[in-house]
Amino acid sequence: MSDSPQPYRVLARKYRPRNFRELIGQDAMVQTLGNAIRRGRLAHAFLMTGVRGVGKTSTARLIAKALNCVGPDGQGGPTIDPCGVCEPCLAIAEGRHIDVVEMDAASHTGVDDVREIIEAVRYAAVSARYKIYIIDEVHMLSKNAFNALLKTLEEPPAHVKFLFATTEVNKVPVTVLSRCQRFDLRRISAELLAAHFAHVVEAESVAAEPDALSLIAQAAEGSARDGLSILDQAIAHAEMGPGSEEAAPVVTAAQVRDMLGLSDRGSTRRLLGLLLEGDTGALLGAVRDQYALGVEPLSLMRGLMELTHAVTLVKAGRDIASPGQSAEEREALADWASQLGFAPLHRLWQLLVKGHEEVANAVLPIESCEMALLRVMHAATMPDPGELARMLREGGVPMAAPVAGNGAPAAASSAPVARLPATYADLIESFWQKGKGQLAQELHDCVGVVRFAPPQFDYRPTPQLPADFTARLLPALRELTGTVWQVAQADGGEPTLLEQEQNKAADARAQILETPVVKAAMAAFPEAELDDQLEPWSAKA
Repeated sequence: MSDSPQPYRVLARKYRPRNFRELIGQDAMVQTLGNAIRRGRLAHAFLMTGVRGVGKTSTARLIAKALNCVGPDGQGGPTIDPCGVCEPCLAIAEGRHIDVVEMDAASHTGVDDVREIIEAVRYAAVSARYKIYIIDEVHMLSKNAFNALLKTLEEPPAHVKFLFATTEVNKVPVTVLSRCQRFDLRRISAELLAAHFAHVVEAESVAAEPDALSLIAQAAEGSARDGLSILDQAIAHAEMGPGSEEAAPVVTAAQVRDMLGLSDRGSTRRLLGLLLEGDTGALLGAVRDQYALGVEPLSLMRGLMELTHAVTLVKAGRDIASPGQSAEEREALADWASQLGFAPLHRLWQLLVKGHEEVANAVLPIESCEMALLRVMHAATMPDPGELARMLREGGVPMAAPVAGNGAPAAASSAPVARLPATYADLIESFWQKGKGQLAQELHDCVGVVRFAPPQFDYRPTPQLPADFTARLLPALRELTGTVWQVAQADGGEPTLLEQEQNKAADARAQILETPVVKAAMAAFPEAELDDQLEPWSAKA
């Protein structure tokens, strides 16, 4: 009769570190522990803190092994490299050592549970060098339980060691923290996680694309356990390789994106390009296309935030190149960084952060995502007040460089930087040069300026101004300057340019008629008239 198959163990349990060499991303802590063991400077209580899945409980078990290992010959002492073959090492790894007690504080929160520990520490270890208590999620203990533990924790018997693990160290009383040697376990970098996952898939006889492992490492957010759980799911999701049904599964980046609801980085770059270009229709279409492909609105917003952050880092001179970064992405980041200033990037970041928050709490996520991106589009290109005032004094405000339709910034040589008109007269002149004579004529004859501070324009209309003037003016201003204007009607303001010219002509006529020569001529020729007809301003058209 054949043996029954072994039950499947998930990767997060199967690949727990068995020694400190396999504990990734925590080199500083391993060095500190190694020096303490070699020099005999062992604390009586250790506290491991960090985000989920970085190895807090695994580290506690490794410390228990290191302190109780006796070596293959049974004569060894505490070591940072436990042998893994002696009885204490095997028993601790299998969770059956009588002197290594693990307790989950989430389910043993009361003072009675701690009292059992206090009573037990008086007795020496049965078979190990140290009696060790590992208390996971120690912050869940009640206030009375912590108080009951304090005295024993400060002066425990020499044969007892306490190992605490917690994800919320701020909830642990300071009186407890001061009695422990604290280790802050760091988030594991995406590069280290991706390399670790490559070893795992090789050991599991699974093929995986490097980009797929990079995506999983990024989604893990520094947690090895979360990453292994995602990898486990990705392997189950993957299709079998070519050849036969027994072929190894192949984990691809496209499948991981589909499984996690992620947008590919190329699509995110195109989306940011449309956002900067200000193409409303194309932007909304791209968002809906991503949504139809299964990309979550929150993931879409996060992708844009990550890309904006990357552009800002490149702008600041930081090298963020990574093995999984494509040449196209590096080129796009460099182009955006060279053409966007820090102020627009900071404003874009703040708007995206606000939009992410709204989408996360929205009843209608995709609709909220669209509204947030439209707000970003219309506000991110606005100059900040300080820059606007400075550039107005110098004669015009430079705007962000145009962005090509494929999402990459247009080259500076082929797309000159757009400028806002310095004066109202410059605006009218620009419209004449662009062939928009009707708008120019209306601005000259029928519009009184109340406030002209590009891209803000408040005006007083005359009765002769057509009703659709604003509707025609806004797209024309956007086309002319490459930015969104705020145009509104207001009271007061200056006379129209036509009225100003007529007033100047009337003043000049009055001055001429008051000169002695003209007075004498008019007296000599009573029927004479002063010909002061002006050439129509529109004649320049």
